[in-house]
Amino acid sequence: MLFDGQPVAAGSENELARWRGRHVGIIFQFFHLIPTLTAFENVLLALELGGAGGLPRSEWRARAGSCLASVEMGSYLHRLPSELSGGQQQRVAIARAIANDPPLIVADEPTGNLDSRTVGAVFGLLEGLTLAGKTVVYVTHDREPAGSCSRTRRPAS
Repeated sequence: MLFDGQPVAAGSENELARWRGRHVGIIFQFFHLIPTLTAFENVLLALELGGAGGLPRSEWRARAGSCLASVEMGSYLHRLPSELSGGQQQRVAIARAIANDPPLIVADEPTGNLDSRTVGAVFGLLEGLTLAGKTVVYVTHDREPAGSCSRTRRPAS
């Protein structure tokens, strides 16, 4: 497989992990936030592990705060995941996924555990990422928001 003209499978496991950290943001269905870290610290950790998208370390804190603000979580920086609703946790997960400014966002059922009002907000955020030039690939069983995608694929029956 080629990504931006470069083979993805070439390289050691460590090189592939660094590549993923720089090029792919992942949004999980069950958030996978670290429960002992605040929302801010969860996003900051993504910067630490993913290479920070080339940002100098002195700008990481500002970047983490900016990512959380972009998903309307700027006033929840110091809250633990257990102090957040499911929709808020998913917003933190999205902020974490975009922290390294990856060109590709992959989301596995990003709204599977959310109420219908929050589903629209999360898909709105994903659509905003697409409009900002990111490639967003997600799996969903929810046909309504999937209808706004530029491309869809249904499983073979």
